Amino acid sequence: MHDASDSQAKLTRLLGNAHAVLFDFDGPITDLFRGMTTAPVADEIKKTVRLHWGKLDQDVEDCEDSHGILLRLRDMADRPTEAHRSRYALDLAEARVTRHEYDIVRSARPVPHLDAVLDALLGLGLRLAIVSNNAEGPIREFLNAYDLQSGFDVIVGRDPKELHHMKPSPESVERAVRQLGLSPAGCVLFGDQLTDLAAAVAAGTRFLGFTGSPARSAEMTHRGADHVVSSLVPLLSAAKKLSQPE
Repeated sequence: MHDASDSQAKLTRLLGNAHAVLFDFDGPITDLFRGMTTAPVADEIKKTVRLHWGKLDQDVEDCEDSHGILLRLRDMADRPTEAHRSRYALDLAEARVTRHEYDIVRSARPVPHLDAVLDALLGLGLRLAIVSNNAEGPIREFLNAYDLQSGFDVIVGRDPKELHHMKPSPESVERAVRQLGLSPAGCVLFGDQLTDLAAAVAAGTRFLGFTGSPARSAEMTHRGADHVVSSLVPLLSAAKKLSQPE
């Protein structure tokens, strides 16, 4: 019980010192892929890009993740020896991932307690944003479907023309902080991936991890996460505690 109490107190302090919470989309907002692999999308992309570029690097061939393959293709295109690689193939790859995201958000649902958490955070006067490697269009479609759009002041999705800005790059986090008009130290990024944590550390924000995996939780803590939760319930409890007068 003592450990649980200390944990809740730490989370309450983290929120109490924040001016904004920046949510990752896939994980803290919705379990977008629900454990489903994106390997089929990655395979489609490989077939398409081979038609334009020919042989792909082995790290591209080995990748079975739709976001990971975009980063690897961009790395491949940026090498000085690959200057002949057409931007058109990268655009086709990014568009295919975006179509997949539109398809899947239409059957996605908010994570449990999301409405209550958003209301509680807004009630504390905190600003809310979304910073995601997903495309902005599908994110907005999901938010509109569940009437959640009004809670978020800023939405930063994947930049289709600059894939290197995807997390773990801090660029998207820094962009959201600038649009909010706040300092990085006053913002907490809430994410479920180590790439989210890396982006937060590089951008200078605080980081709240979200994972049900003890191994990933330990790794996040080891890498500098301020706190880690396995559901939104502790976040809701901390927000409610802060809203109560002393």
